[in-house]
Amino acid sequence: MQLRLANVFFLSFAAAAIMLCAHSLSANVLDKTKVVAGTAIHYKVVLPSGYDPAKTYPAILAFPGGPQTMDTVEGTLQRNWLLLGQRLGYIVVIPAAPDGQLFFEGGAKVFPEFIVKLLADFKVLNNKLHIAGVSNGGLSAFHIAASYPQYFLSVTGLPGYLPDPTPARVHALAGMCINMYAGEMDPGWLANEKRQAAEFRAQGLSVQFSEEKGEGHVMRTLDGEGAARLFDQFAQARKGCAK
Repeated sequence: MQLRLANVFFLSFAAAAIMLCAHSLSANVLDKTKVVAGTAIHYKVVLPSGYDPAKTYPAILAFPGGPQTMDTVEGTLQRNWLLLGQRLGYIVVIPAAPDGQLFFEGGAKVFPEFIVKLLADFKVLNNKLHIAGVSNGGLSAFHIAASYPQYFLSVTGLPGYLPDPTPARVHALAGMCINMYAGEMDPGWLANEKRQAAEFRAQGLSVQFSEEKGEGHVMRTLDGEGAARLFDQFAQARKGCAK
């Protein structure tokens, strides 16, 4: 009987601890909407643990994959950004596509005004962000980075690469640290990224490319604690691109 009661107590304590941890994580996630360029844009913001609005923090603008809805915002938030964003002291902003228009297509109309508003709302280190995204979000990240390079230190696709790589758009990325990830079992994206990474390097751009062994389009190696590799690259970009 005592053992049974002890087990019940332990399970209750564990459940309470899990709920407290979940509440702690969710407490620093904001659900926000802004009207930008006449269009409502819905987005989530991860704030660092112990966030102080008077302090300056590094920041990431991250894009979800697929249709770029709030469901996919929540998916990439939980997988790639929440845990280490809070722990390592980053502000992470993840928007959903306005009016269902992907960010590398019609949804790009909210930029650069959306970035200007974010920089007014939060104290961002050196007024420069890192930009990243998953799949369609990776295409979006490269598209926006090439369109408005003055706002970004680094661009990361997991997976992702630059659509419409005209000479002018490639040149626009020259001042950024470029990071590309693709799954070994995702042949189309892998080939495109390998080819583009080689082309960028030939033109003198700084590119880090990783083929994730045994992974497909959704790379579990970059989930949760695995995202430390992304944050290591963000930290490196503040010092200068890795050679």
